[in-house]
Amino acid sequence: MKDIGLVGASYSGKSTLFTALTHAGSHGGQATVAVVPVPDPRLQVLTDLERSKKTVPARVRFVDVVGGMASAQSVAKLREVDALAMVIRCFGPDASPATDLANVRADLLLSDLAVISSALEKATKKARGKPGPEVDALEAAQKALEAERPLRDAGLAPEMLAELRGIAPLTLKPEVVVANLEEGSTVPAELDDAVGVYAAIEAEVAEMDPAEAWALLEEFGVTEPGLESVIAACYRALDLITFLTTGEDETRAWEVRAGAHAPEAAGVIHTDLQRGFIRADVISYEELVTAGSMEAAKAQGKLRVEGKDYVVQEGDILNVRFAV
Repeated sequence: MKDIGLVGASYSGKSTLFTALTHAGSHGGQATVAVVPVPDPRLQVLTDLERSKKTVPARVRFVDVVGGMASAQSVAKLREVDALAMVIRCFGPDASPATDLANVRADLLLSDLAVISSALEKATKKARGKPGPEVDALEAAQKALEAERPLRDAGLAPEMLAELRGIAPLTLKPEVVVANLEEGSTVPAELDDAVGVYAAIEAEVAEMDPAEAWALLEEFGVTEPGLESVIAACYRALDLITFLTTGEDETRAWEVRAGAHAPEAAGVIHTDLQRGFIRADVISYEELVTAGSMEAAKAQGKLRVEGKDYVVQEGDILNVRFAV
């Protein structure tokens, strides 16, 4: 499960977006955290197909920190997340999305610079005139940040990134820009590749029956729920794909990095499966649905046997064979 931290300028509607995405309220003075299922209509199709007793979606955890970048506690909480969703106000006559985005990025950069500089001072004293890999990495990071370059764009070597792992720099985290829109508006041109969400409208219907809420949202011109679009963007930023398992006991969605081989995907299910991996029976979601059942797919020769070098694809259905 991945953690997504929400950041934004004052009055960006960040907490409203949190409510819209999670259907949870805020708790003053603390980071608000909510775990939500990842919408995936394939799960119900497979559950019906295989008559599964249980359906388990993948999940993400949204973190809405109170106090923004001015709070040390909030910044510390953000350093624990896997990706950042930057909420930008695109409503009201005085909205300035490009400026707000630049300010949020500047706040993240300055926060990293403060932590890196402090760590460098301590590491230099500890090195006693004999700089090692830690000092080299911190110096390179400080130089990049002073040049107003986020660390993800600084071209740091893998060994330097490993030295910085304990600090968890904010500008190393994948980012998603969320345009908080008002009714009837669209994502402004200056926010390239931003995800548009009508947070206020979706927050208002958060407690309604899902079918009624969606019918109302359609009347307002909402074509895709904010949760789906934001999670999809975060998955892309984190370079994640979804693979599936299905059977009589349960149908389940799992997340794994794009490009992962079959044993790594098996390890997401359980470490024993990766350690004792033998092979995986694989079929795509589309092939299984077309066949009508796993038994029919086997009879049609659609089920493939893949080994350790197989690269898992989006929507693959895996049955892992292992021995420990």
